[in-house]
Amino acid sequence: MILSSRSKGLLLVIIGATCWGIGGTVAKKLFEQFAVDVNWLVSTRLLAAGILLLTLQAILGGRSAVTSVWQHKSTAGRLILFGLAGMLAVQYTYMASIQHGNAAVATLLQYLSPVMIIMYLLLRRQMVLSSRDLMMVTLALLGCFLLLTNGSLAGLTVPIPAIIWGVLSGVAAAFYTLYAAALVREHDSLTIVGWAMMIGGCGLSILHPPWQADFAHMAPTIWLYMAFIIIFGTMIAFWFYVKSLQYLSAREVSLLGSLEPLAAVITTVFWLHTPFGWFQWLGTACIIGLILLLTLNRQLT
Repeated sequence: MILSSRSKGLLLVIIGATCWGIGGTVAKKLFEQFAVDVNWLVSTRLLAAGILLLTLQAILGGRSAVTSVWQHKSTAGRLILFGLAGMLAVQYTYMASIQHGNAAVATLLQYLSPVMIIMYLLLRRQMVLSSRDLMMVTLALLGCFLLLTNGSLAGLTVPIPAIIWGVLSGVAAAFYTLYAAALVREHDSLTIVGWAMMIGGCGLSILHPPWQADFAHMAPTIWLYMAFIIIFGTMIAFWFYVKSLQYLSAREVSLLGSLEPLAAVITTVFWLHTPFGWFQWLGTACIIGLILLLTLNRQLT
């Protein structure tokens, strides 16, 4: 069966958001059980995933497919900005918010990004707010809130640094989504994501070199978890997310990103044996409703 362009986009963003959500759960496990440093985790995952993606692009498209993006100064400058203010910022702010607080608050604050994107598009007069937009934003935010809190605010008391990093992660996610959409119209998503990861990883490595870690005392489990985070939680997650922007609008992709907390919560339930409450089932229903809305409506107004 041949998928339509829209179906491809929906499938890509669903897989990407799911991998990112599961990767977040695994990262939290590394922080809590093994006291892994957030700087080492972010720089290592970016550099390793970037190398893998660019190697894959070289195999599939040849050397020119990897280097062509650097042939024009304007494109090169935009790619560097995307790597630092987009890729690195999204990765670091989210992980820093988790480390200083908890995954629930970090994810909730990051998912202010759909609202930020819609507000930006409204201010730029690139869209007109419709009742459908309001319904989808409500479903996304309500679904995330219920999934991560089970309807209670009691567990959301966190240090101020966690809140600051979380809000910044929402801003970074909005910038990442909007800026990536323009880049992937000109170049292959594999090239863009691969180089962005390399740029972000190199930028952070200047301040926190990943090779200075105490590798001799790292348990084999850490490397197993890191392999999952690099391949699925970083490489596939971000590649598929950016690739979906070739088929869907930035606001659709951002809203479908609400699958991330659903994947994170489900992983936590089955892997860490955390109970799943009634309000979380309601949150799941909200996100499934959002997916159905986006799937059944071929054109957003």
